[in-house]
Amino acid sequence: MKTPVQSPLFLLKLWNMLRPVPGGKFLYRRALAQAVPYSATIHPDVRELRPGFAKIGMKDRRSVHNHLGSIHAVALANLAELTSGLALNCGLPENARGILKAFSIDYLKKARGPLTATSETPLPSSNLKQELTVIVETRDSSGAVVTRAQALWLIGPKLAP
Repeated sequence: MKTPVQSPLFLLKLWNMLRPVPGGKFLYRRALAQAVPYSATIHPDVRELRPGFAKIGMKDRRSVHNHLGSIHAVALANLAELTSGLALNCGLPENARGILKAFSIDYLKKARGPLTATSETPLPSSNLKQELTVIVETRDSSGAVVTRAQALWLIGPKLAP
């Protein structure tokens, strides 16, 4: 059974409500962890969120490292996928849903230090079945692009409850 916190539109409303409140970003991270438990493993820090746009940070923690001491490829993919999903799904019509169909990522540079993933995408105006590619770039603290990802989303009508 889907709880209200799992609705992308609810996540956007919650962001807009909690963002300006002291401790609101912490509470938002907790709600996001409930909605997308796997993505919570990277401790994402939502910095900006609006329909068609998301900017999410990730700290360089030991728990996301590989054996070389840099950030693990799958943690980087997790960050990019979450960023694409929030940018797109928080702007879909209420009667639409997005399902990730394909995902690819180019690792351009070793990722170390704090990272910021950014995605901006046009939004569909209806729930008609269609595919939409969402691009995500992740940058390190110097501004260098460390990954570039493409997430192919299948947009379609929400299923009846």
